[in-house]
Amino acid sequence: MPGDGRRPVTGVGGTPVDEPAEREPGGSMLTFDRHLVLDQLGGWRGMLDATLPTVAFIVANALGGLRIGIWTALGVAVLVFLLRIVRRESVQQGVSGLIGVGIAVAIAAASGQARDFFVLGILRNAAIGVVLMGSILFRWPLVGVIAEFLAPSHLGVMASHRLPGLRTRIDKVSASLHHRAAADRRQPDEPPELHWRQDPRMLRAYAWLTALWGGTFLLRAAVQGLLYQRNDVGLLGTASLVLGIPITAAELLVTLWVVARLHRHRCPEPEQLDAPADEGEAPAA
Repeated sequence: MPGDGRRPVTGVGGTPVDEPAEREPGGSMLTFDRHLVLDQLGGWRGMLDATLPTVAFIVANALGGLRIGIWTALGVAVLVFLLRIVRRESVQQGVSGLIGVGIAVAIAAASGQARDFFVLGILRNAAIGVVLMGSILFRWPLVGVIAEFLAPSHLGVMASHRLPGLRTRIDKVSASLHHRAAADRRQPDEPPELHWRQDPRMLRAYAWLTALWGGTFLLRAAVQGLLYQRNDVGLLGTASLVLGIPITAAELLVTLWVVARLHRHRCPEPEQLDAPADEGEAPAA
């Protein structure tokens, strides 16, 4: 409501409820869905598609040798790319996967060693891990930077305990808005929102999440690097798969849970905001 010092709730008295939108203080629109982060990774299908060329290379290399493994991995990568086009899905993951597999098989073909198929992944994991850990030292934890870009915590779009999406939250705010109208007019304007890095709890939580992701990338690089030195292609491929989707899925769930708690910290539920006002109101004579 303009002039009452509170952040406007988009969807009340204007935008339909079935359009989950939040308006930032500057006036720009931000839409958020609970599957947004997963969609940025290509969805569960995209994450699975990314592993298929590696699985194909491991099996084909074990059965028919390096040359068969290279052509099989390339063929599967092209097939995945074409399937995404046929399904009318985003080709971003398919293109990046095709490029990655192309570089990996080129390195393996040039060296003549199957283990070099995994060199690119080892170097990538090490580089990402170092960058993530370095961001903590500079007090700009990258998990926090990404999370706040996708879903700013001061908007509270993930404040719900069950992460039901923004629509449920808007419905709840709409139902309670008329009960708080009088109290809102008596309350002073809220102070400006602090940047998330100025909140010690936010900064500490995002630092731990960044350390979790960075440590996992470094662990992948260390394990695969050791197996690379031993030239154990079978275990090297197995490690790349085991430390891939299962670990990433678990990290993603933990990250979403922590981010939801941080959103509740910065933007409490309407019931929590109403409690002090209700306690201070005297019963009518």
